[in-house]
Amino acid sequence: MRKATLILALVSIAATVAAQSRPPQFDHARAPIIDRALQRYVDSDRVAGLVAIVMQDGKVVYDKAFGWADKEAGRRMTTDTIFRIASQTKAITSAAVMQLIEEGTLALSTGAGALIPSFTSTTVATVDDRGVMTLVPARRPITVRDLLTHTAGISYGTDQSVAALYEAKGLGPAAGAGWYTADKNETVCDTMDRLGALPFVAHPGERWVYGYSTDVLGCLVEKASGVPLDAYIRDRITAPLGMKDTHFFLPPAQKDRLAAVYASREGKFVRAPEGGRGQGAYVEGPRRNFAGGAGLLSTARDYARFLEAIRRGGSIDGVRVLSPRSVMLMSSNQVGTLHSATGLGFGLGFETVDRFGASGMSSEGAFGWGGAYGSIYRVDPQARLVMALMIQLIPNATDIGAVFPTLVYQALR
Repeated sequence: MRKATLILALVSIAATVAAQSRPPQFDHARAPIIDRALQRYVDSDRVAGLVAIVMQDGKVVYDKAFGWADKEAGRRMTTDTIFRIASQTKAITSAAVMQLIEEGTLALSTGAGALIPSFTSTTVATVDDRGVMTLVPARRPITVRDLLTHTAGISYGTDQSVAALYEAKGLGPAAGAGWYTADKNETVCDTMDRLGALPFVAHPGERWVYGYSTDVLGCLVEKASGVPLDAYIRDRITAPLGMKDTHFFLPPAQKDRLAAVYASREGKFVRAPEGGRGQGAYVEGPRRNFAGGAGLLSTARDYARFLEAIRRGGSIDGVRVLSPRSVMLMSSNQVGTLHSATGLGFGLGFETVDRFGASGMSSEGAFGWGGAYGSIYRVDPQARLVMALMIQLIPNATDIGAVFPTLVYQALR
């Protein structure tokens, strides 16, 4: 009897160990939980519409659209709706920079001033205890590494200490929430050359500051490659990966595929205005300013394909856009605790999860970011997952960005 009990116990332990070591699988029986939760955001008028996509092991396991792409026009959301992805552009521009680093055209130590004259000698706005601002020379030159990690000290120019100076130059408060440049009838390098003459808010390497850094990188890609940023990204990243719906400005024939922008107001969505805080100039604009930090349009499927290539170490379906070592650098914390003291870091283009529990249910080693219109994405190598949620809500007062990853993780078994 004791022998039989021992055998049963050993079998039970073996089964438990096997279950624990088995890679998590997306359980399609749990997908209705995701459906119901996302539909509630639409039914309660908190979000006009959205698209959610999840991939595991390179296969699409969830891909659904909810609500309206343009409620006033009576146009329903579809899984191929095109979205303004704002800061999700940063990951793609960062990948372009890493390509040039791999080829020896740039280096992480390259100074921005080597290619953009106004960055040769930059200044920093310091404010004393009396609130008096003084401009001082930056302690050292800004490098490509600083720009990739957002430790260059460059904000979006909306800080009280520098806002008036930025606004006078058509940046900061004069550019929507700072990041919007789609309406500018000038090249991104013209804009960035003007930026370099303005004061920044921290010395290079001093702290993590979110702002125009990736737009500066977009100009560096143009200068180093000799190719406009839109053509570089198309020829070296989006076209090779089959991302046919990813552009800086929308082809006129696809106008009816672009989602309208809404805004949160008193718990409900309302249609956003034109301009930098609303519909923008992505269809009828000058089509000259390719913002590496916030300018791209894309679909959930296109962006998920880019993320899947990153998850696989830089290649997919025989097409390589980056080396595995570059992906490791991009997706691992390079800034210590400058970005966060609670287990989140920042790599060369992605926010990183450095411990389980630092970002909901995301595994240690997961990475991602989002965009100003409320979209978010995450890559979780441990769970073999890619997930993206696309919405067009600015400002976004909902919690959908935090809820969506949890909905995906609850479906794992």
